[in-house]
Amino acid sequence: MEYFLGIDIGSRLTKGVLIEGNKIKAQKLCSSGTNYHSTAQRLRQELLAEASVSPEEISYTVATGFGAQSASFGNQQSDELRCCARGINLIFPQVRTIIDIGSISSRVIRIDEHGRIVNFAISEKCAAGSGYFMEILANVLRVELQDIGPLSLKADNPVRFSTGCAVFNESEAICMVSEGFSKENILAGVHKALATKISSLINRIQLKQSCAVCGGGGLNVGLIKALEREMGIDLLVPEQPQIITALGAALIAQKIAEEETHANTAGEKKFTDIG
Repeated sequence: MEYFLGIDIGSRLTKGVLIEGNKIKAQKLCSSGTNYHSTAQRLRQELLAEASVSPEEISYTVATGFGAQSASFGNQQSDELRCCARGINLIFPQVRTIIDIGSISSRVIRIDEHGRIVNFAISEKCAAGSGYFMEILANVLRVELQDIGPLSLKADNPVRFSTGCAVFNESEAICMVSEGFSKENILAGVHKALATKISSLINRIQLKQSCAVCGGGGLNVGLIKALEREMGIDLLVPEQPQIITALGAALIAQKIAEEETHANTAGEKKFTDIG
């Protein structure tokens, strides 16, 4: 048996996936904390323990994400976009456009039938285009992060935000609370603003269906519904949207190992033929 590990070290969450073939044997996520190195080591140990696999049985490891260099046990690093594309391609082979909503940015990716990147666009470095913006609003409105999506679906008159900047939107939300606007309508307005922002990214790369959402934003049912209304299409969401990039890293690790094995085998055959 050969096992391959993918680890995605984000600014706020670290995700890991262990695969055998194309099957997930273990998956975990945890807070990245302040020491990415120790977090990566701990997550790796937990994945191995869950799958009852020893470190020696891991044939290849690929790390990706904001803190990829902190995974000292990794054999190679890979770009997040590439890993995300490969992960979605395994789960949803029919997908040609990906919306990846992370903690510090939102990315949209066009891919071909093999999961290779055709085009992409990334939101500017502003929390208003990312999942972190939702954390800001959850704090302002005094609601649990996991309740944001369901609450927003109860809105009867979503508010309209006048700016795309998270700092100003936070100020607007505080004013709206003091003026008596409901949390439901404020959250629905935020989702509408985010959906508009993400849709503008999609327009830059030209939407091609089917389209899937991954990253932490995939857990927010209110944002998914807002995106569907804004784009006029149904979206696909993986059962575990946060681990897609780590899954892609594991798949890339497997491919690299297979290519190296093939190259070594070909080299040995050539040497034998010459001899």
